Amino acid sequence: MKTKILFFLLVVSMILGCTPKVTQKTSFNSDVYLTGHYTIPDAKILTDTITLHDSTRNRLIPIATYYNQNQHNTTKKKLVILNPGYGGKNTDYRYIANDLAISGYFVVTVQHDLATDDSLPKTGDIYKLRKPIWDRGVKNIFFVTSKIKNQYPQLDYDNIILIGHSNGGDMAMLIANEYPEFARVIISLDNRRVAFPRSDHPKIFSIRSSDQPADPGVLPSADEQKKYNIKIVKVNTSHNDMGGMGTKTQKWEINHYILKFLGQSS
Repeated sequence: MKTKILFFLLVVSMILGCTPKVTQKTSFNSDVYLTGHYTIPDAKILTDTITLHDSTRNRLIPIATYYNQNQHNTTKKKLVILNPGYGGKNTDYRYIANDLAISGYFVVTVQHDLATDDSLPKTGDIYKLRKPIWDRGVKNIFFVTSKIKNQYPQLDYDNIILIGHSNGGDMAMLIANEYPEFARVIISLDNRRVAFPRSDHPKIFSIRSSDQPADPGVLPSADEQKKYNIKIVKVNTSHNDMGGMGTKTQKWEINHYILKFLGQSS
């Protein structure tokens, strides 16, 4: 009897030993927005969403902030103000905000459009009809900057970086034209309506989409780009996909160009 039991246990042991072990893999989507914070190696990105109120205009301005808590507080972080395209929210464009925060920038994403606003004009004299919307966005940017300065006085306000996509890029480019001393660097993700200033200050870089051209006169000629040191690159990403709907490779490419330009401009 004992022999039979030992033989049975031996057979069971051999079967179990031959059964392949399955290692369970945990999937991780680094592009998912997590309220509060998320962690990656050597970085802890803290995020916060706030709705500011500009009492002079009775205007609500939702913003989101991103910064790397693991960097020394003595570091004077450069301020990046990120402006979404039309209809974009303060929590959009996190693929850019997170990457910049990991690299040591303090990022503020500004939501310019509210559900109560009139829709963006798409016919008629586009520039004339949208100019008040861009002006409103400029006031939002100035107001947000003043509030951030009160709360985070240690940031570098002498070298502000403005990034904007589409309609948000037009707002940033309007500042470059009308208030050239406000920002040191302007980065446009495919703005199409407001012309680039023909000037070497602020420093201007633009990433152009694969599918939507700018209006005539918006982009500087090759000679003007050389004269004013304006950098322009074209990527294989559609205009709308620049808002965060592109592939991981497309997002990586956009972030690569942004960080490369900022590194060259520091």
